[in-house]
Amino acid sequence: MTEASAASAAGDERNVLGGALQPCGTDPMTGFLRDGNCSCGPQDIGIHAVCAVMTEEFLAHQQAVGNDLSTPRPEWRFPGLHPGDRWCVVAARWLQAYADGVAAPVVLASTNERALRLIPLEVLREHSVDVPDDLSGLG
Repeated sequence: MTEASAASAAGDERNVLGGALQPCGTDPMTGFLRDGNCSCGPQDIGIHAVCAVMTEEFLAHQQAVGNDLSTPRPEWRFPGLHPGDRWCVVAARWLQAYADGVAAPVVLASTNERALRLIPLEVLREHSVDVPDDLSGLG
């Protein structure tokens, strides 16, 4: 896939709220395509759809279940993650952490709608860290 077609594919994808998929993170550069988005093209059989904010508990859990997200893997352009990093995680892995009580916070506007194939929207909303456009209701 060329960069142009990857960008076009990401632009066509929707988030779990039905809007345009927003960037998840660029420091470190996330996404299956390492373009900062949780786009899920046809090559992404793992469905790296959930834009999650890493926590110590989530990272420890993932390592315990055989998914080491902390160790850098340069051959996969993977920097190793730290608490506070935003990362497009595999929907099934996030759901596993949820079932075990250590789900990472989720950025809904940056979470691909393909995550809804495995995770109900209500469950994602329980862990949402999105800031609403209208802040008047927060006071």
